[in-house]
Amino acid sequence: MNNQILHRNNANQAEHGRNQIRTCNLLSPENFRILVVDDEDPLRNLLEASLRRLGYNVVAACDGETALEIFAEEDIDLVLLDVVMPGIDGYQTCEEIRKRSDVPVVMLTALNRSDDIVHGFNIGADDYIPKPFTFREVEARLQSILRRISWITEKPSFCVLAHGDITIDDEKQTVIVRGEKVELTPIEYQLLIHVMRSPDRPISKDELFRHVWGYEQSGGTNLVEVAIRRLREKIEINPSEPVYLVTVRGAGYKFSTEHSLAQVALAA
Repeated sequence: MNNQILHRNNANQAEHGRNQIRTCNLLSPENFRILVVDDEDPLRNLLEASLRRLGYNVVAACDGETALEIFAEEDIDLVLLDVVMPGIDGYQTCEEIRKRSDVPVVMLTALNRSDDIVHGFNIGADDYIPKPFTFREVEARLQSILRRISWITEKPSFCVLAHGDITIDDEKQTVIVRGEKVELTPIEYQLLIHVMRSPDRPISKDELFRHVWGYEQSGGTNLVEVAIRRLREKIEINPSEPVYLVTVRGAGYKFSTEHSLAQVALAA
């Protein structure tokens, strides 16, 4: 079985949109194209050169507008995106990318306040690297994303996973909730699969982070909580009173099947 990267990719034709799947060989970094976006020339040039030394195919942009033009014209597999830029900032750029594609977006930010980080995840960022950082940190995050994507393609596959009125069709990469298709980010999609594969089992935040993000969680981050909240907003009838993604005090979260039938009846 060939190792391949699979993700929803931007399509040049509008009719394909977020649903088209792009594949590239995981063992060939030159086929993995990274878009680096930063208005600081020295940092952008350093990232571009360092990534190319590792064998990646790299394109670069100095602002959000140029980045979106490149993204519309080329097949991009991952975006390293600065937050603070003149004109279209990183948040706006990320939002526009999310309208077109589910490729991983890693934010590079000097804004280390919790609210800023949470905002990034609320608009669809997959990860963040606080400035200043070392290139080893960037390389580690890239490797974690590649491991996560590799795990997606190498894990025992399933056709359909369903509980209550939530159905995941992994072959089509779609999620149906109460009869309607729901768009999830790659992080949200993997999070939902992980909890639905182990229904009613409490899963710790650390386990979720290791499995979904692919590396050990550092202290002080609340990325799991943000992702859970966003996922609840998309799959629960009342996100403030969830019946599927339930908090287990002192243990983490679980996907509850206790109220599945009641939830289906309520939605009917």
